[in-house]
Amino acid sequence: MKYPTFQVDAFTNRPLGGNPCAVIFDADSLETAQMQAIAREMNLSETSFVIEPDPATSDVRARYFTPYSEIPMAGHPTIATIYALAEAGRIPIEGPSTNITLQLEAGLFPIEIAEDSRGRRTIWMTQLPPKFMATLPAKEVMPSFGLDLNDILAGERGPAPIQVVSTGTPQLMIPVKDIETLKRIKVDRERYLDLRTREDFFSVHLFCLGGITDAGATFARHFADSFEDPFTGSATGGMGAYLWHHELIDSPNFVAEQGHGMQRPGAANVEVLGPRDAIEGVRVGGEAVTILRGELEL
Repeated sequence: MKYPTFQVDAFTNRPLGGNPCAVIFDADSLETAQMQAIAREMNLSETSFVIEPDPATSDVRARYFTPYSEIPMAGHPTIATIYALAEAGRIPIEGPSTNITLQLEAGLFPIEIAEDSRGRRTIWMTQLPPKFMATLPAKEVMPSFGLDLNDILAGERGPAPIQVVSTGTPQLMIPVKDIETLKRIKVDRERYLDLRTREDFFSVHLFCLGGITDAGATFARHFADSFEDPFTGSATGGMGAYLWHHELIDSPNFVAEQGHGMQRPGAANVEVLGPRDAIEGVRVGGEAVTILRGELEL
């Protein structure tokens, strides 16, 4: 069997930036165990498998896998998958704004493909209304990253909470005071895995206010079980909801930056929808670049 395959760098407009994702088309014949094995083979933070959607509810359907497990929703595979399908002519582009529905394991997600006058495309996904879940004691969390209580971002009401937030995937939000703090992170793997075992979250997003370039309003580093992710769209959405809800930003629209320390700089546009106490969803948009086209042969 041969499966058309793209590799796409998401949340960047230049090759070898942002976050890479393998996108496997026509994957309906693959069993779950085969998808997981392919994701291990690709050894990227996520691999996307495009399968037939339910035409009554969606236009595109996909499943996302890390090298270790399936994930119900993720941002950079969404940007990569929709971009690859558009590049391959599998999504008809209808002028400057094309709107479709994407079916993931976590649910249905509105997608906009915005095309400017030069033909450059930005893929926007609207993530689910946020769930603000457990808050965790800082003294139990910060040592897992080589940090202490003095490194937490302080707002007008005191230290910002460390909280699990989900806009489709539950992730632990850890606000820190500045970029220098992010640079000092040293993951204590044993402590981190113990924390993951005890608490209900998929991965960890550490971030600060202020970008690494003049365009950015935030900068972040993201950690899953065994790797640092160059750019994390789902956590960027959760971070946007967290910052808006906790009154840590003045505007619900901003640019988030990530990946520069890994030599894979990336950026996303973020739009938090609705008032602080009743957020309706989060739009996260990014560009992408195709760097490989070929076939997976099994």
